[in-house]
Amino acid sequence: MLRQLPAYPIYLLIQGVFGFAFVTFATLSTLYRIETVGLNPFQLVLVGTALELAAFSFEVPTGILADLYSRRLSVIIGMFLFGIGFMFEGLLPYFITVLIAQVIWGAGWTFISGAREAWIADELGEAGIGKVYLRGSQINQLGLILGVPLAVVLGSVSLALPMVVGGAIFVALGLVLVVVMPEHGFTPAPRTERTTFGSMGDTFREGVSTIRGRPVLITITIIAVLWGAASEGYDRLFAKHLVDNFSFPALPAGPFDDIVVWFGLIQIVGMAISIGVAEVLRRKIDTDSHEAVARALLVSTALVVVSLVGFALAGSFGVAIGFVWSLAVFRELNYPLTSAWLNQNLSSRVRATVISMRSQSDAFGQMFVGPILGLIATVVSLRANFIVAAAIIMPALYLYWRSLQDKRVLAAPPESAAPDDEGGP
Repeated sequence: MLRQLPAYPIYLLIQGVFGFAFVTFATLSTLYRIETVGLNPFQLVLVGTALELAAFSFEVPTGILADLYSRRLSVIIGMFLFGIGFMFEGLLPYFITVLIAQVIWGAGWTFISGAREAWIADELGEAGIGKVYLRGSQINQLGLILGVPLAVVLGSVSLALPMVVGGAIFVALGLVLVVVMPEHGFTPAPRTERTTFGSMGDTFREGVSTIRGRPVLITITIIAVLWGAASEGYDRLFAKHLVDNFSFPALPAGPFDDIVVWFGLIQIVGMAISIGVAEVLRRKIDTDSHEAVARALLVSTALVVVSLVGFALAGSFGVAIGFVWSLAVFRELNYPLTSAWLNQNLSSRVRATVISMRSQSDAFGQMFVGPILGLIATVVSLRANFIVAAAIIMPALYLYWRSLQDKRVLAAPPESAAPDDEGGP
């Protein structure tokens, strides 16, 4: 039957279509909020705060549900919520409806976050899963590249149209996954246990205990807060900085708007470079090695700090775009490498919960620091916002370095965290 399709190609399908649909929505979403909805820098950051508030609120509960019920079901629900949220924002161009849309698709992200990575790790096994994540990242990037031209064409008609179409693609993906997505490596909790909040609490406490018992997991959690705090000041405002402070060179764009085409080019070039870098790392980095992954994260994060400062101080459009591409490359590497790092230290029983806790920590940083950066951008300047964001992420460099010196992280996991029977609960 169709549901028995192999997990690996389905994982790549998810990654590719997810990237295609998301970039169709996201390429011009900030431009839509600036030009169609008319948001200022502080409001732009509040949009991100609403998204992260949803992620913070739903991340761990949905992760626990994925560990108790079904990772497959969790991923499918998330796809539908993504689609509904995107279409809602594109159809109703008001500040309040944009905020509500973030809550809808932010909740959808929490159903996917952790569950997708835990699902494929259970289906394929933990050995070599880091390379699977990197390959998935490449396919995701390919989907992103293919989606940008569609966003540009649709955005030249209406800035809202790419958002609606991107949402429709997510709904279609959810329907396809209902038919073809397998789940053979995961054993749900017994029905008598999974209907109780006590089981959810036990899984949550076991996840917390796993983090507390492993120094590397504590380090990853703290770094996630720093990454989240720093990224919010860039993600929500880089487009505003480009539009307000630089003149976009004219392009032979024909019937297409120059700024719309430029945003498409910025996306495509950055992602093409990211795919090439990810392929080099996939071949060169031993993703089952703590030292190799931590060292790669240390270097990529240092380059993110340099690029943020460079973007803030850039005096010309070309230099600014160069740093935008640099940030796209080195930030893209963070998620698959961190996922590989996490999975070196987790049992299947709590994998989705702990990965969700990492995502919740990222949301915590964005939610509480984002509005401060928005105020800095509004009251001081956009450039000052990017410099502060770079300063926020700098302590992560020390934490990566310290994890390389701490031999405790290389020890075998405690008995309670060890995988049992290839990941079954």
